[in-house]
Amino acid sequence: MSGRYTGGCQCGAVRYSIDATPRMIYACHCTQCQRVSGAAFAMACLFAAQSFEMTGVQPNFYVREGKGGRKVRCSFCPKCGSRINNQWFTEQGDIPFVSLRPGTLDDTSWVRPDFHIWAQHRQPWIRFSAEDVVYEQAMSVERMRPFFQGQSA
Repeated sequence: MSGRYTGGCQCGAVRYSIDATPRMIYACHCTQCQRVSGAAFAMACLFAAQSFEMTGVQPNFYVREGKGGRKVRCSFCPKCGSRINNQWFTEQGDIPFVSLRPGTLDDTSWVRPDFHIWAQHRQPWIRFSAEDVVYEQAMSVERMRPFFQGQSA
């Protein structure tokens, strides 16, 4: 789905708009995402960073280190605590994609994961359909390339 997307935090203090096509949508079942989301998995919707614009109250940020020296900057509403997005970065600068929490979109009716990662950590009651693309661990960079279609990652 392409077009203009809007969304925001639970209380409405932080708002955003995006003018781009999502590059990928995925569900991550790793234990870290379970803890961060407070649920069985977390979802992410990747958009080109230059298409993402926040308005309203300035979000708070939390930075954590990931694998391979990458760090991730996580934004939260300072009033209600809703997590809005993440952006990976290295010493060389920001990775040009924003990882949006799709539950913050105003319209979530179209959101469906392209694939699931870290399924080896999924909760035992989760069942995938025959149509679902499932990776027991992380998806390789080579398999991600088609989602970026000309964007540098």
